[in-house]
Amino acid sequence: MSHNFAVIIQKEDDWYVARCAGNNVASQGKTLEESIENLREAVELYYEGDQVPTDAAPVFVSMMEVRV
Repeated sequence: MSHNFAVIIQKEDDWYVARCAGNNVASQGKTLEESIENLREAVELYYEGDQVPTDAAPVFVSMMEVRV
């Protein structure tokens, strides 16, 4: 069975850090594709043997401007 997860990716130095917003599982890679593939593997391991919750709260991602 497949599930969809909201993923946030940030560039940190020479790495792309991918984080699953619903469960805070994270991974990294040298490319966007590698970071997503590594995160996919990490999420599969995280839920290995456990059932994925179906009542997860929706995730919203937004930008905001802050004057500093």
